[in-house]
This record gives sequence, C-alpha cells and structure tokens, in this order.
Amino acid sequence: MNSVPRPTIRSLARQLHISRTTVSEALRNQPRVSARTRERVQAAALAAGYRFNPLASSVLSEIRRTHVSSFHGVLAAVSLEEPARPRFPGPFWLNLLRGASDRAAELGFRLERFMVGQRGLSVHRLDTILRSRGIRGVLIMPAWSRPDFTQLSWTNYTGVYADYLMDLPALHSVCPDHPRAMMGATARLHELGYRRPGLVLLEQESNRLQHRWVAAFLAYVHLHPELALIPPLLLSEMAPERFMGWFKKYEPDVVLGHRAEMISWMTECGARVPETHGFCCLNIHLNTTPCAGLDQQPYQIGVRCIEIVISQLHRNEYGIPELPCNTTVPSRWVDGPTLPSRPR
Repeated sequence: MNSVPRPTIRSLARQLHISRTTVSEALRNQPRVSARTRERVQAAALAAGYRFNPLASSVLSEIRRTHVSSFHGVLAAVSLEEPARPRFPGPFWLNLLRGASDRAAELGFRLERFMVGQRGLSVHRLDTILRSRGIRGVLIMPAWSRPDFTQLSWTNYTGVYADYLMDLPALHSVCPDHPRAMMGATARLHELGYRRPGLVLLEQESNRLQHRWVAAFLAYVHLHPELALIPPLLLSEMAPERFMGWFKKYEPDVVLGHRAEMISWMTECGARVPETHGFCCLNIHLNTTPCAGLDQQPYQIGVRCIEIVISQLHRNEYGIPELPCNTTVPSRWVDGPTLPSRPR
C-alpha cells in the first residue's frame, strides 16, 4: 500500500502558491499576514491534516538562538495607573519586574514597560502600539483594583497576570501561595510561644485575594485550641485609632499585618517589640523597616510569569485561555528584629 506523504509547510506553500514564510507565519497567527490569507492557509492545513510540531519548533528556535541571534523579540509589561494604591510602585512591584526582565533577557527577549491610565495610554492605544510593533506576549503587572483589559485584541496576544485573580479577561496568573504562607507564619509564631495572634488587613487587600489570608489564619487558630481566637481587624484605611482600640480590647501578644507602622501604634499602647509583643510582616517587601515575616519572593513570581508567556508563544497559544490556571510561588520565612529568634 502506498503511504500518503505527511503535509508540510513546503507542500502547503506549493499548493497555495505562496511562500513558506507566509505559510509559517499564517499558521502561527502572525498579525503581519492578512486575516484572509491566514484563514486560507489554516483551512488548507486542516483539510490536509497538517499538525504543528512544538518539539520541532523548539529545536529550530534553539538553533536560531545559538547560531543566528539571541534576540527573539519584545514582551510587554503593562501596569495600571492607580492613584489610590498605597506605596505604588514599591519594592515588591519593582522586584517582580526585575525578575521578569532578567528571565526574559535569558530567553532572548526584551521586556518593555507600558502604563495604562489617565497619564498613560488608553487600552485601545496600547492595543494599536502592540499590534504595530508585533509584540505578542503580555505581562499584566499586579493591580490594586480590578483590572480591565478586555479592550485588547486578545486573539493577537498571549498573556499572564502577576497576581491572584484577573477575570477581565480571565488569564493565567502567578501569585504567592497565600494560604500556605499564612499557615507557615502562624505555625512559626506558635512555636515561638505566642498564644494570642491577631491579624490586621486592609479590606481591599482581603477582598482582592478572596479572603485567603483570613481563611487560613482562622483555620489554623481553630485547629489549635490552646490559641485564643481574636477577631481579625479589617480596615478600610490605615487608621491608628481603630487599630489601638482593637489592640487594647483583645490584647494580642503578636500582630500579623503588612505595614510596619503598626509597630509604633503597638508601642503607644504600651507594648515593647519584641520584648513583650511581636510583629510578623506578611510582606517584608512593602516596608523599609526591617521586620521578621514573609518574603513572598516577587522576583521568582516575575520569572515564572515570563516562562509561562514565552512557553505559550512557542506553542502558538494566543487568545483568552479556555481554562485559566493559577500558579503559586511559596513564600520564604525571614527572621528579623520584630520577633525573638528562639521560643519565649
């Protein structure tokens, strides 16, 4: 029996009377090929039974990288201008961007920043710029509010969100493993001898993460009856009066929170940190004050974001994913002057 030869880019090009480069770019949905030609090529490939080989593509990509040029293209890091966001951009954001930029460079890409907002670009203008420059990989930087990038023509892009949840549109995301981090931090405080842990968060912080900090904290305390169950304090803004009222009423012996100014409020209530009370920072990259607590590893979050974007580019996966997935990065415990180094 005579076997039918497998269709190739070369055979498709001969059949359609166009160049192999045009066929290759049409199959990879490159915007510089007209929509009509892309549809024609893809229809012919489907009819002929052509199948994209990601392994061969990766090998060819590596050959080009090592023998021709190490530069593959430009990726976009898009941030949202948010005047209401506290301390933005801060060390966490900058470390995340540095990790993304470094990893992009290692893989042959350059990361370029774009700002969307009142003083920056509109989403429509950003879409025009990205398409005209052939930028197809997009990293959406963490936002304080609910980011909306639905106006981007996502059929031309592949993207990832560097935070917990984005649904406008729903993209793959990378963020810290908040429940695991909270469980680990609370267990560490338990080992250090604290029995009255108190959690303080901004309401926006808790809402944005669907209360994952609070849920893990309450679960740990509930499962350890020797710990006092102090109601978490959720603040609409950092208000010393509300904090000190809560602190005096419930008398926590250690406070878990993001912002180091709470240490001075504890001092005003008569606490001495770390002699009589402790403070555990849930994100040490938010403060210039040295604290014990969690390093959420923003650099590694940036690295993983870029790896996801570039892997999708290599597989020609563009558009909004059918099943958006969340990748978590474990936090790292850091000792510091706001907690004793050994059990009390």
